[in-house]
Amino acid sequence: MPQVKANGITLEYESFGPEDRETILLIMGLGAQLTMWPVELCDELVSRGYRVVRYDNRDVGLSHKFDDLGMPDMMAIFGALTTGQPATSPYALDDMARDAVGLLDALGVQRAHIVGASMGGMIAQLVAANHPERALSLTSIMSTTGNPEVPQGKPEAMAVLMTPAPEGDIPAAIERGVLAWNTIGSPGYRTDEATLRQWIARDVNRSLYPVGVARQMAAIVANGDRREKLKNVRIPTVVLHGVDDPLVPVEGGRDTAKSIPGAELREVPGMGHDCPIALVGTFADAIEAAARRAAAAKAAE
Repeated sequence: MPQVKANGITLEYESFGPEDRETILLIMGLGAQLTMWPVELCDELVSRGYRVVRYDNRDVGLSHKFDDLGMPDMMAIFGALTTGQPATSPYALDDMARDAVGLLDALGVQRAHIVGASMGGMIAQLVAANHPERALSLTSIMSTTGNPEVPQGKPEAMAVLMTPAPEGDIPAAIERGVLAWNTIGSPGYRTDEATLRQWIARDVNRSLYPVGVARQMAAIVANGDRREKLKNVRIPTVVLHGVDDPLVPVEGGRDTAKSIPGAELREVPGMGHDCPIALVGTFADAIEAAARRAAAAKAAE
């Protein structure tokens, strides 16, 4: 896969479909590599007339690793938030949004349909809010606003999230991954064990970098409440969320849709915190709905 310089760092990316089409930029979540966007989804969106780009966020996969920043002090970050003080992290979600814009710059894409899942949804929200001239539409998937009043995930899901993969131990990391995805995955659309294990082994062998995941987590926690920024998002937006998401409860999606003027909320029974192959059409429909609204708005102008 190719790499480019974006926002001063190196990002690994993959492109699907002709370059002369409108681009859909896929932004993945916490610790998740570009491979977690199913190829089947990319191919489906290409078949509907779009170019699709997926990439590794900073500190994950084959993109730039911030080794010099070390392990974040999560206790200090949480402590600052509980006392109302500004929380500092090695880098911010706003920096990761600038990475996305930098990737578009490197690819010569002026505006794109921005799609993000989980933490990627938070980054996508910030692209739309901070860089409105670069976003045609927004699709926020299984994400939230940072509103502290939104319910937290189930204890077992949060425990999996907060348990890092064992560094350097490939077999143990695979077992941890299987446990994690079986815990937070879609109860109505289960991925069979053999396929799940194959996907996790693929990703762990591609890159295993737990400290990078910790720095991404610090960026999420330090970002805080995005609702004020989201009030200013004016592009067509679709919010997709699983009714049975144990990690980011559906209330997070509802709060996202409530915070963005004109946003459409799509709730999916049986969907958890993953992108099962059985729901590729559902994901593609949501992304295309936002893109079609953007096209209609452009035509009306």
